[in-house]
Amino acid sequence: MRTRFAPSPTGYLHLGHAYSAMLAHGRARAAGGAFLIRIEDTDRARCRPQFEAAIFEDLAWLGLDWDEVPLRQSDHPDRYRGALDRLIAMDLCYPCRCTRADIRAALAAPQEGVASGPAYPDTCRGRPMATQGPDDAIRLDMARALARLGPARPGFTETGPDHAGRHRIDPDRLIADPGDIVLARKDIGAGSYHLAVVVDDAEQRITEVVRGADLFAATFLHRLLQDLLGLPAPGYHHHRLIRDAAGKRLAKRDDARAIRRYRAEGATPADIRRMIGLT
Repeated sequence: MRTRFAPSPTGYLHLGHAYSAMLAHGRARAAGGAFLIRIEDTDRARCRPQFEAAIFEDLAWLGLDWDEVPLRQSDHPDRYRGALDRLIAMDLCYPCRCTRADIRAALAAPQEGVASGPAYPDTCRGRPMATQGPDDAIRLDMARALARLGPARPGFTETGPDHAGRHRIDPDRLIADPGDIVLARKDIGAGSYHLAVVVDDAEQRITEVVRGADLFAATFLHRLLQDLLGLPAPGYHHHRLIRDAAGKRLAKRDDARAIRRYRAEGATPADIRRMIGLT
């Protein structure tokens, strides 16, 4: 078994991160397997060196160790570019000049005969890659990608508490949501989250992905990309989310629940385990 904890250095780790990291570490150790770290730092505008340093400090304080040198996504742009070029060569991509404001306006406009618009309107779909400009994003043509699969419907095994069992891709669902996802744009290069995560899981030979239940739906997209790129399919364990008193999922802006704040107030790793229900 090989699993990983893959935080983004865009803020300090909170109790939700502690739960995910400690759960993955525990599952790896119980199986006699490997626990790896990956720093997902493709968001150049928000990632900070001090946040990355704090990740390792907090994990070590929690008593977690890892078995290989951590992988940092910003060190491997050619790896993601290579995967993107393969998808482009399959004629599955197109350049998109739409801004977020353009997309919001298009989705808000009435659409004849359509009850609810797709995740991305077909504004740029069909543009040849030869027309790509320096500021254009590159999108996956979801319908073409699914058609390339033919009758095959790749699946994955889930062992998490809410969706345990075998699941297969639903083409209609992927076309409606997430639709034509961005694989590359100027501010992140070719390392969009969805593309980078499948490339890196293969690179690190991950056999079980442990992550929050909020990413369960993205797994269908990841299985599609894995199949298109000929990458192995790991198993998945989507765990419960740690929420605040109002039931809201924790985010990095929740500094009151940052691990380093609990550390400063005298909490112990055992206290953190009790807080997140891992006693």
